[in-house]
Amino acid sequence: MKKAERLILSRRRWPLVAGGIVVSLFCLIAACADFLAPYDYRVQSRREPFAPPATLHFFDAQGRWHARPFIYARRLVDPLRRNYEEDRERTYPLEFFVRGDHYKPFGLPAANWHLFGIAGAANGDSPRIYLLGTDAFGRDRLSRLLVATRFSLLVGPIGTLLSALLGILIGCLAGYAGRAGNARLNWMDVVLMRSADAMMALPDLVLILAVRAAFPLELPPARAALLLICIFVALGWAEMARLTRGLVMELCEREFVMAAVSVGLSPVQVLWRHILPNSARPLVVQTLLMLPAFLLSETALSFLGVGLQEPEPSWGNLLAAAADVSLLEREHVWVMLTPALAITLFVLGVRLLGAGLESRPE
Repeated sequence: MKKAERLILSRRRWPLVAGGIVVSLFCLIAACADFLAPYDYRVQSRREPFAPPATLHFFDAQGRWHARPFIYARRLVDPLRRNYEEDRERTYPLEFFVRGDHYKPFGLPAANWHLFGIAGAANGDSPRIYLLGTDAFGRDRLSRLLVATRFSLLVGPIGTLLSALLGILIGCLAGYAGRAGNARLNWMDVVLMRSADAMMALPDLVLILAVRAAFPLELPPARAALLLICIFVALGWAEMARLTRGLVMELCEREFVMAAVSVGLSPVQVLWRHILPNSARPLVVQTLLMLPAFLLSETALSFLGVGLQEPEPSWGNLLAAAADVSLLEREHVWVMLTPALAITLFVLGVRLLGAGLESRPE
């Protein structure tokens, strides 16, 4: 019997573990994007537009095996068809912890260490390694994809967290005010919930586009992120407030809450000590359900050209580059769709995390 119970618990636990690993990995990538990226995402190589992904070799032209993977220098031989040819006279080994383009991690003093690269590439003495190729301006796709993770995972989670906190606050006020049918406080419940109903009736994406259109098209990344977060908070609190109100009103009928009220605890103490801890799980699950929606909204804005502007990368404007049909006819289609793969994996991780929390035993 104990073995069967452990098996059931392990099956319930694996979505939580898998989702936590995926989300944690994306958060780590966002935090260390400049270090993980081999080059500055803004640096252009005009001689290598639309370069295909670099090929890692272990055997040289003479058939000798190398323990460390290496690349050959490439040159563009047909600009019209974008064909490249390798120069096999010299090998350039892949190295870890190399010096390259400078960056400022979290406002700290500038650093120039990168996880991997080719020694001397920053000075032009060696070719650059492009594991995902380059875009139309010769910028490294991998570096731009890693840095884009930072913006997308900053706007979405912060907007979700703030909207959830605002919704929980409003839901607690409305639920506690309307629990006893007190006429002096019932008006608060009516006003707050009718406001929530009005916000939930509005089409989110259309309203986001309308609000974004009222501001200048070109905004610095910090202001664009702040604007999107404010929009998400204004639109996302209503659903959380409805859920919180229902939980508060239901828990107010429980014996332990009535006992807390009878001993003279204030409404704030009752909410903080008794109601919110017992409603934490459904609130966390609802927050995780809101996160992919906000993330996809930010991606849609950047895809439509009204979100983060070039040269700053986001998953949306990287995905917009893949919308060119002529480019999708090329050989390495999967490289163009790596932003879509990143979005899919992150949303899947969040969904697994929410499902694991929901099915976790008390």
